[in-house]
Amino acid sequence: MKKRTIIILAAAAAGAAVFILRPGNSDPEAVEKRSVPASTVGERMDYFASHGWEVEEIAGKSIVIPEEFTPAYEEYACMQDKQGLPLRDCMGRDAELYVYEVKNYSPDSRKMLAELIVCDDTAVASMVYSDDGGSIRMAVS
Repeated sequence: MKKRTIIILAAAAAGAAVFILRPGNSDPEAVEKRSVPASTVGERMDYFASHGWEVEEIAGKSIVIPEEFTPAYEEYACMQDKQGLPLRDCMGRDAELYVYEVKNYSPDSRKMLAELIVCDDTAVASMVYSDDGGSIRMAVS
């Protein structure tokens, strides 16, 4: 009886994970939004460190988050939804884009970069990607 219960619970958990993590799940409420302070260099570095990434800042610039998302930007926004980051809340607003070199991850000896978009001193988007045009792309968390 216990073995059957464990199997049923495992199947239910797997089904829930597939639903939440499936590609194209653009439901912004799929993961609870969280507020990640990012006004200082230390807060931004701590954000990456809390997810196991060792990074070194290499660039930063002002950007404007689009008012309307292209299909590619919508895909990026879905990644942020799944991480619980509120990118959609800042559509059409000024922000800062910070780019980092990842020091502790290099698949196939590829240089990896990490980015963090900050709006109103809060992280609203993040991603890790290869510097070869993004052939490898993944969420930070």
